[in-house]
Amino acid sequence: MQPTLDLWDEPAPDHRDRIVARSADRVAWLRARSRGITATDVARLSGPASVQAVALDKLHGSSFGGNAYTDHGRAREPEIARWVQDRYAIRPSDALFHAAGQTDHLATPDGVGLAASGLLELAEIKTTKSAWRSIPRSYLRQVWWQQYVLGADRTLVVWEQHDDFVPTNPEPECRWVDRDDNQIYLLVQLANRVLDIVARERTRAR
Repeated sequence: MQPTLDLWDEPAPDHRDRIVARSADRVAWLRARSRGITATDVARLSGPASVQAVALDKLHGSSFGGNAYTDHGRAREPEIARWVQDRYAIRPSDALFHAAGQTDHLATPDGVGLAASGLLELAEIKTTKSAWRSIPRSYLRQVWWQQYVLGADRTLVVWEQHDDFVPTNPEPECRWVDRDDNQIYLLVQLANRVLDIVARERTRAR
């Protein structure tokens, strides 16, 4: 078992004081994301072998520009987000946050809310053509990273299955995912390796 980070022994600044950009200003949002490592990047960090691939994409850009499935997800997200807000009082968010004390550790959760206990809760929305028996591991890595960046205790993962882009059920499915500091610790180590490679290559290219 890995130790937790010393950073978490001290109260983190309020997440609202750590907003870097908003996706509504796409140019600023993309620029800010390019300067750090995001939950989308971390979702790919399955182990040491994936570090180099993520670093190369950070340096040179990804060849993936989206497809019909990502277009469908973007179109459905506002509707699903309204369902989440109505059922769980987690409000939609377009803010890009940085972690406490780590301005290059970034995340843009789909929803942010406060539980009755005062604890921070997040939402992450997905669309899928496949039935899920469990939440895919890459999405769990994304969720744990978001929890670390914002200082959240749990995340409501919400997914809507579709058949040829038509929702198969009247309501999406959802499941709570609790914070896992041991998994977060491992992800932070991998993410920092990515950032080290990127910084070294950018310095060499000057």
